[in-house]
Amino acid sequence: MAHFEKAKSIHDWLDQRLAIDKVNKVMQTEYWIPKNINFLWAMGMVLVITFMMLLVSGIFLLMYYQPNIATAFDSVNYTIMREVEFGWLWRHVHAVAASVVFLIIYIHMFTGIYYGSYKKGREMIWISGMLLFVAFSAEAFSGYMLPWGQMSYWAGMVITNLFSLGSLEMNGIVEWIRGDYVPAQAFLTRFFMLHVLLVPLAIMALIGIHFAALRIPHVNNQDGDEFDYDEESAKYLAGDTKGSKVIRFANDFLSKDLFVVAVYLIFFFYLVFWNYGFAMDPVNFDPADGLKTPAHIYPEWYFLWSYEILRPFSKDIGLMAFGFAQVIFVLLPFLDRSPNVAPANRRGPFAIWFWLMIVDLIALTAMGKLPPEGIFSTIGLYAAVTFIALWVALPFITMMEKKK
Repeated sequence: MAHFEKAKSIHDWLDQRLAIDKVNKVMQTEYWIPKNINFLWAMGMVLVITFMMLLVSGIFLLMYYQPNIATAFDSVNYTIMREVEFGWLWRHVHAVAASVVFLIIYIHMFTGIYYGSYKKGREMIWISGMLLFVAFSAEAFSGYMLPWGQMSYWAGMVITNLFSLGSLEMNGIVEWIRGDYVPAQAFLTRFFMLHVLLVPLAIMALIGIHFAALRIPHVNNQDGDEFDYDEESAKYLAGDTKGSKVIRFANDFLSKDLFVVAVYLIFFFYLVFWNYGFAMDPVNFDPADGLKTPAHIYPEWYFLWSYEILRPFSKDIGLMAFGFAQVIFVLLPFLDRSPNVAPANRRGPFAIWFWLMIVDLIALTAMGKLPPEGIFSTIGLYAAVTFIALWVALPFITMMEKKK
């Protein structure tokens, strides 16, 4: 049994039982962050804050939302928006956060790619981050179903049809997921459960794993420098704060994080009050109707790039291309064969690959919103082929990179 002494204070009593001083050191005061980083390293904290806003606003919406196909639409668009005081505000916060969180995820993700933060012992940081992306995608998709509008219904129809696996015609899997032949009450109930319980629990667990994965290899920096954290932290603790290459997480780095968060919140609440419409598809303000197909079915903007990879090809090839797009980012640490941990601008051909990837993803996103006809269809096809070609070429491009 552990040895307990008479406590001198409440803090001492808690420390003997919960080791709060040790936890404080591990998580904050002796969690060391490199000095040579910029505001892009604050995106992780911005994501946590946005997720918290999603949780809080979701709880308030949950008080009035009714997961029933007969009443779901009215509970969102009438009860919450018109009858509940400030219900409109909570819905706007939830809708804007659900969209903006993906903008931050993409910035965070491509910052990691640009600076090589997935390499040299940091593979689990990257993999856990990509699993978070998958979990947030599942959360966003399940939440999109809940208002039970036209685009909710038909997006659910299209996405679940993918599980038939093309020419394999495994329609039984689709019916099992839906709980019916078409999206109906069982479908809505299941996605409600996923959205409010199962996926948020998975996200919270993955956030914990993601932060834990940072502890051993530590946070990367702008130059990709590797240095002795024990030596640099000893300098800092000895009073040589200028000479040390690291700073404490709390309160040194945290104060910088919170400044970026404050700027972000100004932008966020500007969208909430004055430009929330971008986060709410006009088609989804019509009640779900299984007998009336919208002229053009498309997902939210953050899924458009992968949707466009699916569209230009025949059913089976499109499905394989779509599957390729879903898993290829997870494999990045193993596809990049270069020994260098450095910013893309110092890695020659990799910099060209990186910016071509960004431009291609923007083109795919733009084409995914447009009807698949004429020149739009052609551009979408070329962009999809380019995406696949870039990833196939990556191992060969990085293999030829000289060690710096």
